[in-house]
Amino acid sequence: MSAVTQGNRGVTRPGETSPHLQPVDAVLAALAVTPAGLSAAEAASRRAQHGPNALPESKARSVWSMIFEQFTDFLVLLLMVAAIVSGVMGELEDTIAIVVIVVLNAVIGVVQQYRAQKAMAALRQMAADQALVLRDGAAITVPAEQLTLGDVVVLDAGRKVPADLRLIEAAQLRIAEAALTGESTPVDKTIDALTDPELPVGDRVNMAFRGTEVVYGRGVGVVTAIALDTELGHIANLLDRTGETKTPLQRRLATFGRTLGLAALALCAVVFVYGVLRGEPPLLMFLTAVSLAVAAVPEALPAVATVTLALGASRLVRTQVLVRKLPSVETLGSVTYICSDKTGTLTLNRMTVEHLAVNGETRTGLPPGPEATGVWRPLGLAMAISNDVSAGPQGSGDPTEVAFVVAARAAGLDPDALKREYPRVAELAFDSDRKIMTTVHRAKDGSFVVFCKGAAEAVLTNSTSRWTKDGKAPLDAESLATVVDAWASEGQRVLAFATRTLERLPENVDHASLEHDLELLGLVGLMDPPREEAMASVQTCLTAGITPVMVTGDHPATALAIAKRLGIARDASQMLSGVELAKLSPEAFKARVGQVRVYARVAPAQKLIIIEALQARGELVGMTGDGVNDAPALARADIGIAMGITGTDVAKEAGHMVLLDDNFASIVGAVREGRRIFDNIRKFIKYSLTSNAGEMWTILFAPVFGLPVPLLPLHILWVNLVTDGLPGLALSAEPHEAGVMQRPPRPPTQSLFADGLGWHLSWVGLLIGGVTLATQALATAWGMPWRTMAFSVLCLAQMGHALAIRSDRQSLFTQGLLSNEPLLGAVLFTLALQLGVIYLPVAQRLFDTHALSPKELGITFAMSSIVFIAVEIEKAFKRLRDRRASRPG
Repeated sequence: MSAVTQGNRGVTRPGETSPHLQPVDAVLAALAVTPAGLSAAEAASRRAQHGPNALPESKARSVWSMIFEQFTDFLVLLLMVAAIVSGVMGELEDTIAIVVIVVLNAVIGVVQQYRAQKAMAALRQMAADQALVLRDGAAITVPAEQLTLGDVVVLDAGRKVPADLRLIEAAQLRIAEAALTGESTPVDKTIDALTDPELPVGDRVNMAFRGTEVVYGRGVGVVTAIALDTELGHIANLLDRTGETKTPLQRRLATFGRTLGLAALALCAVVFVYGVLRGEPPLLMFLTAVSLAVAAVPEALPAVATVTLALGASRLVRTQVLVRKLPSVETLGSVTYICSDKTGTLTLNRMTVEHLAVNGETRTGLPPGPEATGVWRPLGLAMAISNDVSAGPQGSGDPTEVAFVVAARAAGLDPDALKREYPRVAELAFDSDRKIMTTVHRAKDGSFVVFCKGAAEAVLTNSTSRWTKDGKAPLDAESLATVVDAWASEGQRVLAFATRTLERLPENVDHASLEHDLELLGLVGLMDPPREEAMASVQTCLTAGITPVMVTGDHPATALAIAKRLGIARDASQMLSGVELAKLSPEAFKARVGQVRVYARVAPAQKLIIIEALQARGELVGMTGDGVNDAPALARADIGIAMGITGTDVAKEAGHMVLLDDNFASIVGAVREGRRIFDNIRKFIKYSLTSNAGEMWTILFAPVFGLPVPLLPLHILWVNLVTDGLPGLALSAEPHEAGVMQRPPRPPTQSLFADGLGWHLSWVGLLIGGVTLATQALATAWGMPWRTMAFSVLCLAQMGHALAIRSDRQSLFTQGLLSNEPLLGAVLFTLALQLGVIYLPVAQRLFDTHALSPKELGITFAMSSIVFIAVEIEKAFKRLRDRRASRPG
């Protein structure tokens, strides 16, 4: 029995004995069952031995464990320490603000993890159906989980396959396997044994797999695998083992938090020791050092990151992208590879007539109106009426037949009226042996018109001539074969139409009496065409330094043809099939993965292998998908993007975000938004750390220049409160910069301080400290209220800095103050608060400030504006350098 159940997963390895390689009798004998099914007693015995046909539930993580995990991040711990210190010093407002921020961040993290656990539940629900099974020779309905090895299951249209089955009967049986394999059209099933041991799942046409759906015909199969041994179970196992990966932003912020915390503690220790050695009161220096420690921690960072991501997510909904996990919004801005499913994502998921050939003439559609006469008229008539598509303008049915009807309507034909004019009187359904469907229609003159359609080679074999308006003409088999091969090489499914006319119906209406001496009407090439907007999106990805890769379960020829048309691949050297991938060693595949652009006929486990190989190269991988087969890869990818329309619940739960319109083009907007989000978070870090550095240099260098400590602990906390909060949050609303999609993605390992941020932080922080101390020295020399002026300059200089860093290169005067109204409002509000501290008597007593005269206030504004002017000059030099670099030669 084990010989039958093994080897069903993925690509079969040579030498294994799998049920699809054995004839029906051998499979039944190995399972010790007859076509009449098991007895109830035997079924119960086997179920006790092998267990239920259900996916096991892994132990769910408790909400408390999820909550605890949220407080293990170094930056969060540092914030909690800052909250405690603030509370001890009497700054309850700061304590409450920090606690609220940390708790909000924890709630978001817990909700995301809880929703991720629902993926397995959705997968189990997908398998929780009823099955029609033969027990003791009678058909009974039982829950699918009660099936066991050897059960004989009956399949018919609309029924979901309840286990992996080896088919023992198949009458025009077609099964939709797109959710499992990615195959865009229903698969015609047979019962014959197959010979190739390396066949991928999608080519095992004598098997029916759990979770797929019967769309036509009838069949009977014997259960060869249940529970986790099924293909669906294997995917569930992969999904259960696939851990979440931290986003680049999460990794960068974690590193940043640790580095910042250690640096802040070290600097504060230096400030305390140096102040005490200079003779400053130890208590004052301790409070100053602690205040600096609190100020050094950008407690608004988690809030800014969360708000920025949330705003980005709300914008993405308007562009048909639903975000399930907030950090994933930024991740899209970092991706270097997007591994996309083909069907429905890059293509329309709709079979379409691509080419027609009649008597040596090739067209992309039936000629319309008056042109639809002569040799084209019979082909158009056959396409319009020889089908089972339901009546009406939005007729439904087999995707291939719907494509014929759509093409006929596009040429001005009315299939419904023609079906009434040529009523069907007989038919021979398609089967996988003949590969032909035949319909017989009564003509107005009383004769009978026979239309045959099917695989080109089958129809041509039964044709003796071709139809012309002047009568029969000989077939040119060689030229027809050339057309068929050419279209097939382009990934098209090539069908042929033929006809014959009968004076009366034969007594026995069968293929022997109807499907011979046919007159060929023409050839039709069909395919699921690429989306028009997908081509532009692929080019945008390439321009942005992102490599698009197609990963599909569809046929290699079809996959490569679509990839060529979209610009994803150039030729077959950039394609790898699942069978070829299975033969490669891990080392050989890692050496080649960077050159492959198309993966065809791949198994679910191989999708994981592809993603992990790319990640091992340091790539940041996005994965799109809609089927159950995509779920493990969606969960393992750095950013999993599920389809909203065609996507299964399993895929949506496993993904980080959902494309509501299933359109690859929507990803481009999401990438742009992701890059904008990261840019804005970096702007906040640039702003916040530069401000904090300025405060530290002010305290540290005042004694060096023989000046008293210019700021009281309360001043430090006030500046930290009013400058970090609203202006920092307002930076999250900054629009994306020009050229954001013309630059390459950031390397996943790139530091937050790259691209000159560290240098900017250093020199501007020193400048803020220097300007503050210069103000203190000048005010002292001129007999002015030096502490109030230095305190105010430190605060207002940071506002000028916030305005200046809105763009890394563009001048604020080019951007305009009103292009970010929230930031302008935050700056004006902070200015008003600072003026209140200076001029309100209650605030003067609390902060030990003095009212400034107009002259003193003017000097304060002039000194604080130096930082804004300096940063604008820096940006001017950057623009000049860029212009010089862009000049030829």
